[in-house]
Amino acid sequence: MDERVKHLLTQGREHYEKREFDKADKLLRAVVEQQSGFADVYNMLGVIAHERGQFAEAEKFFERATQINPNYTEALLNLAVTYNDQAKYEAARAIYQQIRSARERSKDRIDPFAKGKIANMHAAVASAYEEAGLPDEAIHELDRAVSLCPTFADLRTRLGVLYRDRGNLQAAREQFESARTVNPRFVQARVLLGITLLSANEVDAALAEWRAALEIDPTNKSAQMYVRMVENSRRSIRPPAPEPDKS
Repeated sequence: MDERVKHLLTQGREHYEKREFDKADKLLRAVVEQQSGFADVYNMLGVIAHERGQFAEAEKFFERATQINPNYTEALLNLAVTYNDQAKYEAARAIYQQIRSARERSKDRIDPFAKGKIANMHAAVASAYEEAGLPDEAIHELDRAVSLCPTFADLRTRLGVLYRDRGNLQAAREQFESARTVNPRFVQARVLLGITLLSANEVDAALAEWRAALEIDPTNKSAQMYVRMVENSRRSIRPPAPEPDKS
């Protein structure tokens, strides 16, 4: 995450927590224009739209949050409420059943909703450490978050970025691959995995990830750029065609 996006995200979250929704909305929309992998940002935008009575827009934001993180219980609950507000009662019941089934499958005593909240708290602490220039502490907190909620693809991807920035490309690769496994449609994980594969000179595997990302989101500028870069590079080193025999 570049410094500009990080600043927008920090400011947007602060205004959201203070319920300064007009300011938060502008900042958070700027974040998703630059980086589309934050489930909690889409959830916050959904809450803001819902507060304004813009239920159709809120529905789109909550659906996007749950696409990024299918186990994001808070966003699922918000989506169910929004469905109810629009008289989409069958859709709301399906969401409630999804949440109930997840709880029944849980084999420990911690409620999945509580787990998600705690994991997001660890992720928030990780952001604070990262902003303070303490990446090892940030990794520790995100690792705890992922241990609680291993199917949260967005948290795994953030952890992978931290590992990558610390030069641990193998650990980064493992997190990006895990994020892709738990949510194959999470484009950001595929784009970042492709970069990591390219750095390991696994060019074909990198291209496969970026092309898969473009199948999911044909407008993804990063994937477009990387595919174009590799294809141009291959064309530039292709041997020239032999001259026709003039004899």
